[in-house]
Amino acid sequence: MTREAFEYHKLRNPLHVVADGVQALEFLRREGGYADAPRPGLILLDLNLPRKDGREVLHEIKSDASLRSIPVVVLTTSSADEDVAGSYQAYANAYVSKPVDFDRFVDVIRRIDNFFVSVVKLVR
Repeated sequence: MTREAFEYHKLRNPLHVVADGVQALEFLRREGGYADAPRPGLILLDLNLPRKDGREVLHEIKSDASLRSIPVVVLTTSSADEDVAGSYQAYANAYVSKPVDFDRFVDVIRRIDNFFVSVVKLVR
């Protein structure tokens, strides 16, 4: 759905998608088949990833000196208070519950892109 939202809104940032938490960390660390992966300017992280869940991935990103400056937006179906609090305690930069309606989801993705491209000054 995120890929469709990016295409629908013709967002400025390239989107790279991996299938699970293990691949996410390999991509970020440029390991294995991801040796030529670009460094992302923003990470959209689902908490419900297979193999290694998003909570573990977030913890590893924010514990790694070479990755911790990349902003992480937790974008997930959960609106549970413990997930929100746990994500911020693990230094997520933002927590967004995914709307189930596609039009609202596209609007959320557009707003995230707009904020991190137009408003926030990021480390490059």
